[in-house]
Amino acid sequence: MTIAVSFKKVSRHFGSVRAVDAVDLDIGEGEFFAMLGPSGSGKTTCLRLIAGFEQPTSGRIEIVGEQAEGVPPYRRNVNTVFQDYALFPHLSVLDNVAYGLMVRGVDKAQRHREAESALELVKLPGYGTRRPGQLSGGQRQRVALARALVNRPKVLLLDEPLGALDLKLRENMQEELKSLQKSLGITFVFVTHDQGEALSMANRVAVFDHGRIMQIGSPEEIYQRPNSRFVADFVGSSNVLPPDFVARHGGERRWASLRPEAVRIVEGEAGSLEAKVVSRSYMGGTTRLGLDVDGQRIYALVPAGHTLPAEGQAIRIGFTPNDLHLMDEAQ
Repeated sequence: MTIAVSFKKVSRHFGSVRAVDAVDLDIGEGEFFAMLGPSGSGKTTCLRLIAGFEQPTSGRIEIVGEQAEGVPPYRRNVNTVFQDYALFPHLSVLDNVAYGLMVRGVDKAQRHREAESALELVKLPGYGTRRPGQLSGGQRQRVALARALVNRPKVLLLDEPLGALDLKLRENMQEELKSLQKSLGITFVFVTHDQGEALSMANRVAVFDHGRIMQIGSPEEIYQRPNSRFVADFVGSSNVLPPDFVARHGGERRWASLRPEAVRIVEGEAGSLEAKVVSRSYMGGTTRLGLDVDGQRIYALVPAGHTLPAEGQAIRIGFTPNDLHLMDEAQ
């Protein structure tokens, strides 16, 4: 794998706060890579370190094989799409897209041709004469994307660019970004706190917490085989079961992850567990049941169309041994 971005023991401290703490990371050329984590986990600081908006306190960063420490943002072969889009309100859409080319000294006719091509790429042909204030949020997001792509960067950085969009538009843009990345072959580094975005779009995901990477893997690995309580709970809201509970119900005395969709309501099945329904939350395609099982809160997802037990009702639940994922780390 050719490496587009490499971190070697990279740290960034702000006083006593370790925003990034000895991170090792390799992102492949042409990869759609997601940095996922809660607010303050270090993911955005890592993005800013790649962009050059921050400099590491220690460690080494390479971008497409070249050392990046001390190199200013405008000399790095990367571009950033910001959450607030950062468009110039007084410029037309075309001049917004062409701005980076203007700074580089490209003549007006050529930069406008390239800006028009970039607008076609993001499905906004003919919008060049408008101002940002005349566009919807989704259209402004596309303009920001075109402005970043027109410079033909080796690495495109996306800092929660879909956060301001409504749900339906966000889902549409997820599909379009994924398709665009695949067709262009550019390395995308996508920062988000939304597990669904990371799992649905990325080739690989790095889960951050307190400045460190807790786990890196494919979306399937992160979801199905979390390596710690934090990853299991943060990615998909798994049932994180303590060792005593697992041991009482036939497993090893270790922490385990059990996904809510693996929990089934059964009748008289051997090895099933008695549970009491303590909550019901309608979620459209599914209903989330909160269950008390031997003093342990467990959540189950029941697909639409299935008969639902009432709150307070005693039921029996089951799951297979393969549904329990044992974890080596207890943090």
